[in-house]
Amino acid sequence: MSQQPSPNLVQLTYLIYGLHLFSAINGVLTSAFVVTAFLSGWPSILAVLLNYVKRDATRGTYLESHFRWQIRTFWFAFLWLLIGMLLVFTVIAIPLAWIMVVFVGLWVLYRMLRGVSRLVDAQAMPAA
Repeated sequence: MSQQPSPNLVQLTYLIYGLHLFSAINGVLTSAFVVTAFLSGWPSILAVLLNYVKRDATRGTYLESHFRWQIRTFWFAFLWLLIGMLLVFTVIAIPLAWIMVVFVGLWVLYRMLRGVSRLVDAQAMPAA
């Protein structure tokens, strides 16, 4: 990743993190869970669409890792939310589902804040 990204792409990456964080924080401040607000809020959906539309423009730059980080966060949160929803159908696992959704919400907040922190320092995200 040797190419320097354009300033417009860096600003877009900040905007995408901002949209994701807006949705996630909305889940903290309202009665919604962080993860459900993150996945169903229009800012996050718009953000992941922007990730896919602009992903090719980030190839070869450190922003490519940020876009991968954001996309993976969205889809892994979606997967864990689906698993949590399936657990709700088994009455015994409802407490486990609730705990899982809370932890996934915290994980989403962590990943978005860590991403912004590394973006501020113009660093790539780790491969995982």
